[in-house]
Amino acid sequence: MTPAHPNRLGYAITLGLLAALGPLCIDLYLPALPALARDLQTSTATAQLSLTAGLLGLGAGQLLFGPMSDKFGRVGPLLLSLVLLFIASVGCAMAQTIDQLLLARLFEGLSGAGGAVLSRAIARDMYSGHELTKFFALLMLVNGLAPIGAPVLGGALLTVLDWRGIFMTLAAIAVLLLLLSRFKLKETLPPERRSQGSLFSAWAALGQVIMHRPFMGFCLTQGFMMSGMFAYIGASPFVLQEIYGLSPQAFSFCFAANGIGLVIASQTSARLCPLWGEYRVLKGGLTLAFIASSSLVLLGISGAPLPLVLVALFFTIASNGVIATTASSLAMQSQGHRAGSASAVIGVTMFTLGAITVPITGIGGTSVLTMTATIFGCFMLAILMFLLLAKKPAHA
Repeated sequence: MTPAHPNRLGYAITLGLLAALGPLCIDLYLPALPALARDLQTSTATAQLSLTAGLLGLGAGQLLFGPMSDKFGRVGPLLLSLVLLFIASVGCAMAQTIDQLLLARLFEGLSGAGGAVLSRAIARDMYSGHELTKFFALLMLVNGLAPIGAPVLGGALLTVLDWRGIFMTLAAIAVLLLLLSRFKLKETLPPERRSQGSLFSAWAALGQVIMHRPFMGFCLTQGFMMSGMFAYIGASPFVLQEIYGLSPQAFSFCFAANGIGLVIASQTSARLCPLWGEYRVLKGGLTLAFIASSSLVLLGISGAPLPLVLVALFFTIASNGVIATTASSLAMQSQGHRAGSASAVIGVTMFTLGAITVPITGIGGTSVLTMTATIFGCFMLAILMFLLLAKKPAHA
């Protein structure tokens, strides 16, 4: 399939920034979590629930905006989501209690889901096969700047702003992306290709997607891998800052280094897919995930020093770059006629599993052991789902 727009790089940048809304909503305020907990006079575990609320919203929002885009097209629902994101981010900045913040974070995640789900759907409208994998890798390259840059930006903002200023920054980002989407993106789903029934029938298509076993194999593989990633995201600010004594800025740079590994891995996997096929590259990524996460949990059990933990953590997070690129492509290629709904199922799986996983790292108090053991457990479930459900496509 040829792209619906000749400027591939321009589209990749725009869609990558939209896909980065999820990571931005999660990562930008990470360095401020300890300060937020102190300011709102709440516990570490309760402060982490603001991360959980955002993840739940990001998951639920996929189910709203994905099927809606199959019915009404991609651009309209996207613009609506960005307007709601602005309102929700301002609400987070104005919260006076932890309960108000949790509610605002839920709606911030809900609206931020539009960019994530619709960027995948638009990419599937434009490409298929290895071209889709390459485009997903390009999205990952742009999207990867979010986990690299967001904590660094958040740490820098904390030198001049408080945590409320960080949420106002998110509101400003929503306005910029609204303008960018309005003037740079064209509709990729013409009326004749849209769902012809009611909006409820578009939601009913979710059931058909979920019943497709190979799709769910790749979807759950990616979902459990990303839940391990979210366990790292939720626990690492406390582990690295409060246990190992890093400053917010030092934590931000460690987080950025892992983001660089994620980007390198995704770009490498895209180059390998035309030679080896997506399925084989995905197996390689899962092998790396097993080795790295096994090493990480052993280091956590033994109380290893920080440099060793950081090395194992780097390769553990990098494995996600391989798996996110290939598993997303294999899943979406099987659902071209239901791209919005398929993208919604992928998104809600990732963020719901992530929302469940994050509080687990705080059971008994967030520690190196709880973080590393949770990541390892999530990765093993991902490998199990791949072995039980995924099936090699004829073209991969």
